[in-house]
Amino acid sequence: MSEYPSFQSGTSRFDQNTFFGRFRHFLDVIDPRTLFVTEKRLQESVELLERFKQGTLPPGVTDAQLWQAQKIKQAIIHPDTGEKILMPFRMSGFIPFGTPVVVGLLLPNQTLVSTVFWQWLNQSHNACVNYSNRNASKPAPVTKFIQGYLGAVTSAVSIAVGLNVLIQKANRFNPTTRLLVQRFIPFPAVASANVCNVVLMRHTELSEGISVLDDNGNVVGTSKVAARHALLETALTRVVLPMPILVLPPMIMAVLEKLPLLQKHRRLVLPVHSLVCLAAFSLALPLAISLFPQMSQISVDQLEPEIAMATDRKIVTYNKGL
Repeated sequence: MSEYPSFQSGTSRFDQNTFFGRFRHFLDVIDPRTLFVTEKRLQESVELLERFKQGTLPPGVTDAQLWQAQKIKQAIIHPDTGEKILMPFRMSGFIPFGTPVVVGLLLPNQTLVSTVFWQWLNQSHNACVNYSNRNASKPAPVTKFIQGYLGAVTSAVSIAVGLNVLIQKANRFNPTTRLLVQRFIPFPAVASANVCNVVLMRHTELSEGISVLDDNGNVVGTSKVAARHALLETALTRVVLPMPILVLPPMIMAVLEKLPLLQKHRRLVLPVHSLVCLAAFSLALPLAISLFPQMSQISVDQLEPEIAMATDRKIVTYNKGL
């Protein structure tokens, strides 16, 4: 029997078949404390995991130490390229580096220039995170990512500016109502841009299909049906993700700004707004990416006939992607 019964290299210590298990796993993935890991600690973690694979671990190493080493390595090192991911573009850096952008998106009384700037900055940050954490097991042309980036920026800016112009011309809104409605504009702009980004960056999967695997991890075929399911699940995640981030803070701030403290000390509005956005972001990210398993299951009956002929399994799995 193994001396380390619970640790398995490359897996998660939490059950990925339940929402709560996935939620706990992604809390680990986005833990910002890994941003402060030193180069020495990273190398020690990589070496410890390598010695585990070789069966040469020194005595006294525990399961907890192995899981922590794997958490550090997975947070910093790209699994396909083996290179360090730049700090602002790691999943663990998504919240701390993304929160200032969210605050900017939700600032009241936006001008045309500020609206364009914050939407561009948001989609630029998202594109860098997507590219840095991409599946690099197969070479992909950079033009695909540029296409997705340009499509996301164009759709986000167009929708945000268009809605702003419409609201400015809506005479039936009083100033207070107009201000409140303006605060909700970033959500449809960002949500539609996120979907556009997914479709443009991964549209080749729809025409070429994605690999489906049996329960032993063996590829049994390539399916366009599974690709449609994967893109739909990813797109839904990208719509749900900005919902709490861009909808809750405007509602909460509309209430908080009426409090005597903030009425009297207007300089506190931006710090309070930032804290509200940070709290919403910290909740929304793990909730959204936990909606669907990374490895989703699908019935063989729903797939192409040739896949059903290639396996005797009733259920196969596919990698949904992030």
